Amino acid sequence: QVQLVESGGGLVQPGGSLRLSCVMSGNIFVPNHMGWYRQVPGKEREFVATVTTGSTITSDDLTHYANSVKGRSTISRNNAKNTLNLQMNSLKPEDTAVYYCRAILQGREYWGQGTQVTVSS
Repeated sequence: QVQLVESGGGLVQPGGSLRLSCVMSGNIFVPNHMGWYRQVPGKEREFVATVTTGSTITSDDLTHYANSVKGRSTISRNNAKNTLNLQMNSLKPEDTAVYYCRAILQGREYWGQGTQVTVSS
């Protein structure tokens, strides 16, 4: 059974940093697409950042960022450890949300349970 487990959330002051991690288990193959999404109460879940396997063996992974986090966040993954990370810097109160990890594996979608990030002084 494939599972995604996020960690690294917490309370941080504006301008601070957090590193979110997502560990995937139960899979044999590496997902060709993984990402981070976030949701606040009363709003739809929104895209934060994604990483997609390059089109050839020698291609780098492709990364995409929401405009709201571009330049402040870095998504990365370690396929050997089945881990997806999101480094978030210069955090703002509007980054407060539950952050979810998502993976697409063999045409199926998987989500983690989420980790709360609160940016407040």
